[in-house]
Amino acid sequence: MIVTLTPNPSTDATLELDGPLERGAVLRLKSTTHVAGGKGVNVAHAAELAGADTLAVFPAGADDPFVSLVAASGVPHRDVTVAGSARTNTTVTEPDGTTTKLNGPGPELSGSERAELTEALIAAVPEGAGQWVVLAGSLPPGVPADWYATLVDAVREARPEAKVAVDTSDAPMIALGGRFPASAPDLIKPNGLELGQLVGVDGQELERLAEDGDFGPVVEAARKVNGQGVENVLVTLGGAGAVLVTPEGAWKGTPPPTTVASTVGAGDSSLTGFILATLDGEDSAGALRRAVAYGSAAAGLPGTTLPRPDQADVERTRVSTVD
Repeated sequence: MIVTLTPNPSTDATLELDGPLERGAVLRLKSTTHVAGGKGVNVAHAAELAGADTLAVFPAGADDPFVSLVAASGVPHRDVTVAGSARTNTTVTEPDGTTTKLNGPGPELSGSERAELTEALIAAVPEGAGQWVVLAGSLPPGVPADWYATLVDAVREARPEAKVAVDTSDAPMIALGGRFPASAPDLIKPNGLELGQLVGVDGQELERLAEDGDFGPVVEAARKVNGQGVENVLVTLGGAGAVLVTPEGAWKGTPPPTTVASTVGAGDSSLTGFILATLDGEDSAGALRRAVAYGSAAAGLPGTTLPRPDQADVERTRVSTVD
């Protein structure tokens, strides 16, 4: 089972332009959509599309329209009532695939609300092996930056056989790393910039080198994270694919040719593909292959659309070892 926690969920508004974005201009929209979003919700949605057993846990205000959007998507969920309502994140997409994101801050969560979310999360995770807990996205205003580390500890204590994945950035990522190895999850899924934040190197340079075909610096940085107790470091690198580094080795995955329609949800889809593959018993190379195929499929779909398994081109996704 895949149980996700999205502490700062969002109503995702996607505005599709029929021409390039121009600051200060009056522009006509080709289409608009509003769906339930947030990284953990996206992971649960992609897992549900694959027929996996999943549950999305998140805070929501009383009568919050966000809950209706989640229900309409068909994602099994458990919402914890809080004082504030879900934020709105707006994505503007251009015909060439360029994506501009405007993310709202979200409501504050009190200490008691955080405690209720923690209890709901743990209660949702079955005992025994074969469970994944995904902690994903930004943290709401006022929440301690190291709350993900605290949640990792809580899950470990209550469900020691469950595996934990974390996908976040900025202060929460840095604070999580500050509590390694004691609070190290089983998997993190940074992009190049976020990996740089975690180990204190130039993340933009990591991404630039990967785009030029040099994955060595990414692998070196990820191995530092392995050394701090994180078994799987899955680094998504946009069009360059992804790199997986574990104590047993390092692999790079190259996506099939893809016409990018929108990058929204691509990283979340990659994470879902990886976890689905591990639940199916695939090895590291196989898990990376499915992760890259899922991420590439999401990038080729419009707006916030998440891929079905038949849309992930696993056969044409190439995986090779990295020295």
